[in-house]
Amino acid sequence: MSKHRQPAHPIDPLFTERWSPRAFTEEAIAEPALMSLLEAARWAPSAYNAQPWRFIYARRDTAAWQPIFDSLVEFNQMWTKRAAALVVIASAREAVFPGKTEPVPNASHAFDAGAAWASLAFQAQLSGWSAHAMAGFDAGKLRTAIGLPEMYAIDTVVAVGRKGDPAVLPEGVRAREVPSDRRPLAESAFEGKFGAQG
Repeated sequence: MSKHRQPAHPIDPLFTERWSPRAFTEEAIAEPALMSLLEAARWAPSAYNAQPWRFIYARRDTAAWQPIFDSLVEFNQMWTKRAAALVVIASAREAVFPGKTEPVPNASHAFDAGAAWASLAFQAQLSGWSAHAMAGFDAGKLRTAIGLPEMYAIDTVVAVGRKGDPAVLPEGVRAREVPSDRRPLAESAFEGKFGAQG
């Protein structure tokens, strides 16, 4: 792992070793292995245990792959074509909360879907796979392709694959194929008041 990815405080190496590559091998993923990643995502925390996330997945070389792949922007198609699977993460905009009988807006649906994505990404890392979430897709085209009702938001599309040789990427993209660093914690964490210096 890159030496520049050093935590300022003690954490498990899982958090610094996980990153989002674009270079994948063309190795296929068996359905049980993919289900393991989705199982981890299923156990993510959620407000009132509403579990707003939904996962629509496609393994490469199956009929489900092409409609999801076609919704990606051209740049993302360029590198995801070698991925083993694509997973759309969507979340229910409404939930029936405890004590209620009718659905109401769920303000934390995207936050909770983010927790599910992180769980998937960390399980992928633990399992020898890599996951890369994307925002570059045509949402309307994707919604139609997967038959997603309007009551669900599309949060991201995740490419899953075995980390590959960066040489498979175009030169300009290849140079970016390294783990990114993070801003210092002091620029993101404040005691008591936004912007306060500890």
